[in-house]
Amino acid sequence: MDALELLLNRRSIAKLSAPAPEGVALENIIQAGLRAPDHGNLQPWRFVIAQGEGLSKLSDILLGAAQQENSEQAVLDKVKNAPFRAPMVITVIAKVSEHEKVPAFEQYLSAGCAVQAMQMAAVAQGFQGFWRSGKWMFHPSVHQAFGLEGDDQIVGFLYLGTPGCEPMKAPKRNLSNFVEFM
Repeated sequence: MDALELLLNRRSIAKLSAPAPEGVALENIIQAGLRAPDHGNLQPWRFVIAQGEGLSKLSDILLGAAQQENSEQAVLDKVKNAPFRAPMVITVIAKVSEHEKVPAFEQYLSAGCAVQAMQMAAVAQGFQGFWRSGKWMFHPSVHQAFGLEGDDQIVGFLYLGTPGCEPMKAPKRNLSNFVEFM
């Protein structure tokens, strides 16, 4: 797939199955994330890959947070099952450094760009994925489980696997709704 076609037709696919990327394909995905824009060359990223038993560990972390909030059973069930929607989930963390010229905000954006690049690298290699966030990525017990410190922040969970369906066509958007010239 040509790069421009990939970017212009990006769609998330939530129906994912095994296999997940591995070997060179997974390395390419991570390397793409490491090419995200990075003001100050701070390398403000950390990637935690969950697959197999790791998905159960991620499930336990998220479930623990939901239980601490006294969530209803339906929420607990949803949270517990969430990591199993794909054979791999990469938790992308903005590893924030104190820097006089590069505020935390820019470092969060850089980590977000890493997620996008990783998803596009997966699609370019025949895999698919979707980027999820949600309130649990801000929960103190989730932060503790991932060893976050200071201004560190999870920017998302990138679910990856083999597409279980064809992506819907990307909708055409009217540029005039989003663009203005000075």
